[in-house]
Amino acid sequence: MTDEEISYKIIGCAMKVHNTLGNGFQEVIYQRCLAIEFERALLRFGREIEQTIFYDGINVGTRRADFVVEERIIVEIKAVINLEDVHLAQAKNYVVAYDFPTGLLINFGATSLQYKKVFNPKYNADKNPANPTIN
Repeated sequence: MTDEEISYKIIGCAMKVHNTLGNGFQEVIYQRCLAIEFERALLRFGREIEQTIFYDGINVGTRRADFVVEERIIVEIKAVINLEDVHLAQAKNYVVAYDFPTGLLINFGATSLQYKKVFNPKYNADKNPANPTIN
């Protein structure tokens, strides 16, 4: 499967969860439901996967990714009223720091599901030349 196909499946799973639950729950509830939908969609994933953060090649700590899907896409979820620039910056930083080509930021807290695709410019600079890190 391509990253596009995987992303499409992930977003479809998120839409199913949001359509079923609506907004207003804590992030962990959406995370658990999304894991169920990933299993149903036959997506390989890890939840709360600890990732090492490197600075200039030096290990400076770890952070847990909400999901790593198909060992290629980081999924960070939120349950806030509206996504803000700080959430997008966090997702962008994770995709670069974890050295993954693609990330998805998904917000279940709004009345309509919100999502943003984030690219690591190291892998995807040619896909969106006007803005290589956000789609």
